[in-house]
Amino acid sequence: MSWANESIIEEFVLLGFSDQPWLEFPLFVVFLTSYIVTIFGNFNIILVSRLDPKLHTPMYFFLTNLSVIDLCYITCTVPQLLVNLRSMRKVISYGGCIVQLYMFLALGATECVLLPVMSLDRFVAICRPLHYSVIMHQRFCLQLAAVSWIIGFGNSVWLSILTLQLPRCGHYVIDHFLCEVPAMLKLSCVDTTINDTELFFVSVIFHLVPLTLILISYAFIAQAILKIQSAEGRQKAFGTCGSHLIVVSLFYGTAISMYLIPPSPYSKDPKKMVSLVYGIIAPMMNPLIYTLRNKEVKEAFKRLVKRVFLTKN
Repeated sequence: MSWANESIIEEFVLLGFSDQPWLEFPLFVVFLTSYIVTIFGNFNIILVSRLDPKLHTPMYFFLTNLSVIDLCYITCTVPQLLVNLRSMRKVISYGGCIVQLYMFLALGATECVLLPVMSLDRFVAICRPLHYSVIMHQRFCLQLAAVSWIIGFGNSVWLSILTLQLPRCGHYVIDHFLCEVPAMLKLSCVDTTINDTELFFVSVIFHLVPLTLILISYAFIAQAILKIQSAEGRQKAFGTCGSHLIVVSLFYGTAISMYLIPPSPYSKDPKKMVSLVYGIIAPMMNPLIYTLRNKEVKEAFKRLVKRVFLTKN
């Protein structure tokens, strides 16, 4: 019976920020600007990391993977959001909603696994510098990246199926700006306690466990950095690790508040704002954090620009 009801629904209504119409144009400008900055920033990191031989290291290989995730992450949400902000009919097709739900989950979970992998790279580089090239060899780095993507997309298949198989009894109005699991669960006309519990359990595994591993890694890293005699060496180590820690704080902080903190029965907008931070703002900030705080990336970008101009001349 539930499947018969679902076949009638060809599109969902995304309420977004329609309860505050005066906000829609300013938000459109902000999100369009964020999207352009994110595309440009992450594409530059990918380009520089691939074209500059000095950046052919595990650190920049993982950073390239993070940039690819961020590019896909923001592309699966922002274009639809921009269309709906300037449209009277704020809708998304049934198929589009399924794709958005799956990709948002998959890319988020992949980043959850990739960030501790990046902290492992920094741990080996700083705490085991003499064995770094032996441990973090190319094949191992490829395996770590592949495992991150496989785990992320595999987890998304499971959670997406559990969410989509719930009967909605004709409910099609989503009080959100994207098709996200918590918002989709609210459409169900049956008890979703089991689904909420499964989502909480998965969130603990993908958020708290990786965050704990990262903090343990950085505890050892901090001890190793303090033992470095050279002030320049300490500054360089703190610089690369500091960028990663800022990204970690921004991503996990907002994701944990979204999935692990119980929602307030009196307010819905804070959850939307949290989704904006880790779904739109974080992908935009990541390349800025890594480029503005990373001397190697800035110098590599300057070399690339000079090479382009010399080629033209």
